[in-house]
Amino acid sequence: MSLTVEDFQHELADALRQYEKYVVCIEKTPDEFLKSLRSLLEKAIKAFETRAAGLRHGIALDGHVTIILSETDGPKPLCGIYFNLHSPYRKK
Repeated sequence: MSLTVEDFQHELADALRQYEKYVVCIEKTPDEFLKSLRSLLEKAIKAFETRAAGLRHGIALDGHVTIILSETDGPKPLCGIYFNLHSPYRKK
């Protein structure tokens, strides 16, 4: 199976709606966020397709978002998009 970013348009659209509605981020506009999401999804797809035997996930992340593709019995993997929320006041 050859996966593409377009296979996950529904998941990307949902993440973009959540970003525009709930996430306060002064580093990326919604358009920049979508571009970043697409790039991360491409990396997650590559990690998923080239994973070692016995592994079930492909993961890609940056400072704001984590994308996980998980193997299923269906025609395409599950796609989880998680926001890495943090506070500038958090102690290191």
